[in-house]
Amino acid sequence: MSISKHKILNQAKDYFSKSDFKNALEKFAMVLQNFPNSKEAYNSVILSEMAMSGEGGAEALFDYYEILKEEDKEQADVIMSDILQNMDGSLEKLSQVFAEPLRDRLEFEDGILYKDFKAIIDEGESFKETFENIMFSTRVIITQKEDFVDFLDNLIEHGFADMALTYLENALSVYPSDELLRKLLKKLAKGKKIEN
Repeated sequence: MSISKHKILNQAKDYFSKSDFKNALEKFAMVLQNFPNSKEAYNSVILSEMAMSGEGGAEALFDYYEILKEEDKEQADVIMSDILQNMDGSLEKLSQVFAEPLRDRLEFEDGILYKDFKAIIDEGESFKETFENIMFSTRVIITQKEDFVDFLDNLIEHGFADMALTYLENALSVYPSDELLRKLLKKLAKGKKIEN
């Protein structure tokens, strides 16, 4: 029996995003059985097992993996394999594993981490003004789902509805049943009704 690798991987990712790690693990394992050389399935099986056993950083690591894959799928598989092989069952070293390369990448790409951007706002600067100042010259780089949701919420609140909608559509194509993203979409829709 031949299975659709792409379809099953998408189902598995959807389960993972809903924190249904048992079904995610089963789907990733099914892909691995049929495609033993799939590094993505292999890495994802390990991440699912970690999430099932309550490792706190497994979900953040999975999100990070998804971000890496958007940039360069093969390289993402290699990076994730290295991270998983070098872990000793503890995810506390995780932030150090990719914080430095991320910082280097930020400098290279003229980016600012969302938490650094938030720090500027927390010091009393206006979100709208600060965002407008950096929007065309700097990329805001978001590494955690909570930050992404907060960023979208701020975009909606401060009149960047079209930009928020674009981000939301992309995110919902990856995580179609995510509750937080759906709430933001509803909030955005309500705002549109008031404007129209």
